[in-house]
Amino acid sequence: MLVQNRSAPDPRLLTNHRSSTASAVATSGSFSKGFDDIASWTFENLSKIVIAGFLIASAAAVLILLPGIGDTAAFLCFERSESSNFDSSRIRLPSVNWNSIPHIAPTLSDPHYSFRAERWIVVAAPSHSLPSATLRRLAGIKGWQLLAVATSQTPVDFSLKGAIILSLDLQSRLGFRSTDYLPYDSHVRKSIGYLFAIQHGARLIYDTDDRADVVDGDLGRRFDLQLSAGSEILLQYSHHDPNRTVVNPYIHFGQHSVWPRGLPLDCVSKIDREEFYTEVYGGHQFIQQGLSDGLPDVDAVFYFTRKSSGLEAFDLRFDADAPKVALPQGTMVPVNSFNTLFHSQAFWAMMLPVSVSSMASDVLRGYWAQRILWEIGGHVAVYPPTIHRLDNAQAYPFAEEKDLHVNVGRLIDFLLSWRSNKHTLFERILHLSYAMAEEGFWSELDMRFTAAWLQDLLAVGYQQPRLMSLELDRPRAMIGHGDKKEFYPKKLPSVHLAVEEVGIVSSEIGNLIKWRKNFGNVVLVMHCGRQVDRTALEWRLLYGRVFKTVIILSEERNADLMVERGQLSHAYKYLPKIFSRYAGADGFIFLQDNMILNYWNLLQADKNKLWITNKVPESWITAKIDSNSSQWLVNQASLVKQAVNNFPAHFQTNFKDSNGDESLTICGSELFYIPRRFVGDFVDLVELVGNLDIHHMVAVPLFFMALDSPQNFDSDSLSRTLYLKDNGETSFNLSSYSAQVPALYPFSISNESEFIKLIRVMASGDQLLKEMV
Repeated sequence: MLVQNRSAPDPRLLTNHRSSTASAVATSGSFSKGFDDIASWTFENLSKIVIAGFLIASAAAVLILLPGIGDTAAFLCFERSESSNFDSSRIRLPSVNWNSIPHIAPTLSDPHYSFRAERWIVVAAPSHSLPSATLRRLAGIKGWQLLAVATSQTPVDFSLKGAIILSLDLQSRLGFRSTDYLPYDSHVRKSIGYLFAIQHGARLIYDTDDRADVVDGDLGRRFDLQLSAGSEILLQYSHHDPNRTVVNPYIHFGQHSVWPRGLPLDCVSKIDREEFYTEVYGGHQFIQQGLSDGLPDVDAVFYFTRKSSGLEAFDLRFDADAPKVALPQGTMVPVNSFNTLFHSQAFWAMMLPVSVSSMASDVLRGYWAQRILWEIGGHVAVYPPTIHRLDNAQAYPFAEEKDLHVNVGRLIDFLLSWRSNKHTLFERILHLSYAMAEEGFWSELDMRFTAAWLQDLLAVGYQQPRLMSLELDRPRAMIGHGDKKEFYPKKLPSVHLAVEEVGIVSSEIGNLIKWRKNFGNVVLVMHCGRQVDRTALEWRLLYGRVFKTVIILSEERNADLMVERGQLSHAYKYLPKIFSRYAGADGFIFLQDNMILNYWNLLQADKNKLWITNKVPESWITAKIDSNSSQWLVNQASLVKQAVNNFPAHFQTNFKDSNGDESLTICGSELFYIPRRFVGDFVDLVELVGNLDIHHMVAVPLFFMALDSPQNFDSDSLSRTLYLKDNGETSFNLSSYSAQVPALYPFSISNESEFIKLIRVMASGDQLLKEMV
């Protein structure tokens, strides 16, 4: 399309040509008849002449453009156009000859042609003419060169003493392939600044923004500017829990109820301190993430739920004395673009994706970078507060982060499972970007941007690090008693429900900790029968605060929301797969989304016994099978007999002692609990039922009575479950809600507004729920 637009003749030129020809014929009475014949022939064949002219112009344009095809960026753009016409659904991995990348030297038109520095601070230039006081202080940090990268929002007269301003005009003359992929109005143009700094001798790049006020004006006060392998021992998160893939570092630094932007929402409830740490030799913390006092890096969910319109600006504090802590391979942490130090070994990791929202770009970069960092034996370390940021800016809307919240958990799982057999680091980086585009975490545009970025790095003289052996595929080392290191984080004043906590954890936080201790190793399996795309995130946020994790089942699978397929009529058949996935869990609660669980009323329930609503007459029914029974009951009873005849003796004995031969027990099975000690037997029973079409409401009570005698159930735990009478109303109604019962049925939540109403009434039993609405 680009070539066609350039080669097409301007229609204004054709019009002018016709008018001038007609005028000449009308005013030249002295012209010869031969010329009149030519003019007449020209007029008659005008259309053919125009077509011929168009073809000649097209050929000339192609000849003019041919020399530019050798440029890699132009070639990638051309290839993208062709491939989109050929097969728009297929993503192709770019082929790059890494050994023939031409060098890009600073241009003579660059006013800083000969300037070199080893330590750089890179920011996006602000949208106002006068630099802020914090930006002026950044420019004055000794030993560091500030580089401000302009966007289309930066005033042309912006200037700052001591800083290099990279204007849009200068950016276009640097010759980087990456420039063509960057939007003009976004801070992701900082990617050009990173390349510029590397080209001009950078060994350290501090990635920040114009609101970062560096503590004491000294980046070396807490960051490690010099790395020497083996010269220092760092505290490190342990790898003893194989199911933990991401951590909240704010807990380590004294803020238990705050979480960073980019942390999966189902992890925000995990507020317990580390049981123990391990240690690792320093020298490989190539990416160093600092914390921010004042307004830390938090997401819109935290910002809007912890701040009311009448509350003064956030001014949170982290423990400045807490030791820095490193992340082992297999465990990740959110990394941002406004307080992060990159050593040269990780300069390749600074590319900011362009096909995702601005609030997701640096977070995706951070997770992508951590996975590749393991390929060279590097890791991320988190440091005590290195900056202070004032809460003086309008918060970004949740819509800018929604894709982040939906995809980040799935992205982490994908990155942990990804492997590559490519022979060089840059080949593996491009391979991962390709795989992420295929999986939909970013678009094909970012894959091609990655190819251009890596070529630009080589073009400015960057040497890609050597690959190291990956530890993910090795057996995890045993952690001995002597390897366990303890650290007890402080509990600093925080912001909770729009009021300040003072010194100690409030009673509400204490309740949450109590619930977490009781249910923190119990998996909640929830079946959503309604519009799961409108409620899945909310259910996870509600129950994920208390339980180990929340597994969502629905009639339709939704990979983006991590919703697994499971038909409600046979939901019990999907449980064994979940049991095997969480082999270390204390137990499993099954819950339908039309039942509300008041978990605070279940603290006294015995987690070593079976729970089911067998003492609730509206739920547990024993129907006699006779000639008056419906055909469905008769068929189900026949299937139960067939299944029981295949049971081993101990299962048959338990069942027949609890249920007569001529009756059928039916339970709504909206809520039940299976402790760890019965999981194996439950799995065996599912296998014995096999393909028999036994309904969930029949199979669950059948299994429970085969597993144990009802007198051994903890029936009292759910005996007060409230089954509301059917009054014929289909509208959402919470007038009958009670916080004093373990569960209520039915409540059908179908959208976010109804969910907010539910949370408000549930807050009478869990005060912390107010922070969610």
